[in-house]
Amino acid sequence: MPLRKLSSPWIGAVMAVMVLFAVGAYVIMAGGSASAATTAGCGKAPGLNSGTHTIQSSGKTRSFILRLPDNYNNTYAHRLAFGFHWLGGTAEQVASGGSDGAPWAYYGMLSQSNNTTIFVAPQGIGNGWGNSNGEDVTFTDDMVRVIENALCVDTTQLFSVGFSYGGAMSYSLACSRPTVFRAVAAIAAPGAISGCSGGNQPVAYLGIHGINDNIANGRALRDRFVRNNGCAAQNPPEPRAGSLSHITTAYSCQAGYPVLWAAFDGGHQQGPVDGCAGCESGARSWVKQEVWRFFSQFGSTVPPTSPPPSTPPPSTPPPSGQQNVLIVGNQSGRCIDVPGSSTTNGARPALWDCHGRTNQRWTHTSNRTLTVYGNKCLDASGAGSSNGTAVIIWDCNGQANQQWNLNSNGTITGVQSGLCLDAVNSGTANGTQLRLWACQGSANQQWSTRA
Repeated sequence: MPLRKLSSPWIGAVMAVMVLFAVGAYVIMAGGSASAATTAGCGKAPGLNSGTHTIQSSGKTRSFILRLPDNYNNTYAHRLAFGFHWLGGTAEQVASGGSDGAPWAYYGMLSQSNNTTIFVAPQGIGNGWGNSNGEDVTFTDDMVRVIENALCVDTTQLFSVGFSYGGAMSYSLACSRPTVFRAVAAIAAPGAISGCSGGNQPVAYLGIHGINDNIANGRALRDRFVRNNGCAAQNPPEPRAGSLSHITTAYSCQAGYPVLWAAFDGGHQQGPVDGCAGCESGARSWVKQEVWRFFSQFGSTVPPTSPPPSTPPPSTPPPSGQQNVLIVGNQSGRCIDVPGSSTTNGARPALWDCHGRTNQRWTHTSNRTLTVYGNKCLDASGAGSSNGTAVIIWDCNGQANQQWNLNSNGTITGVQSGLCLDAVNSGTANGTQLRLWACQGSANQQWSTRA
């Protein structure tokens, strides 16, 4: 079968998300400031195997195809990469590579990854990604949770790619889950048709689009992250009609959040081939190498560790107004830590062995903020108030999503949401991330302080 068969005239508009190519040199950035945050699935037999899986999400039965590396190692934290299909496409076509087979499986990433990555091909409702009331974003959250509980994943290394509607879905995740996904690539995205909840935080973004495919839509999606990522404005060159070529432009952006734009002489295609008019072949396309190069530039480095404390931390909850203290998880005995001493907006705090340096020193102020470095506040990402909302650091702005109550039972609750600060999945290991969750009195929601 061909790579795609579209019967609906706007499918072209819908096939967006995914990929990019960067022919020029771009800076390998951002990985150095992130901690390799491992998941509950590390160190145990895999709870999921390659193949099709079903889960319940938003009251519906949803499915995805999972592909583990051939040499899966439960002590190695793997990348986790999603490939979203186009309108009328299927998870099976993404996972198999369609008529191009293995070289184009998961948009070519499988052939490029050298067994370093776990791949996911989700199935959309009605073979699309309408994301009604955010249900496809919730489905993605649920897949991430299930996979991270079952397998060893580096939570700083989540990626999403897609074509057409799949590109729009990847773009939607960049908007709504900027602290979950490290980078996205959108191929021929027809616009924000899967929504863009939030959309004001930086995410590494790769966009690819044909000059004969309503390219203005692709430019508009790109420009959101040009702004969010603090990139210098420019008018990137695009190939002339008949050139049978592509041009990739790397923007100059804030460290860690590159934006690349790849325009090619062609139409609504996911696997364009240079030098060949109208040709589409994932196996022969430059796309797969460029997408993988973009994603694989982001590494994880673990900050220095020091031995865990030899005595348990005191059980007294941190009082309002206490300054420059360590906040310690009662269950884990580990401190709330900003990985790699990052000062970047959106950095996601995690549990780490207590060492007392500035990236573990917090002050609860009179206006109920929890500050680190003196000018960054603990923040509910995107002003979220639902279970699973990521906890990040951000410039202090006085909003309610940056205000916290320190309670006599040892919990820390968000003023806006009323939810508890929670160690994800009751994790106790270095790198366990924090989130908001309904208060349930469990030890992973109880905290104390040390000077």
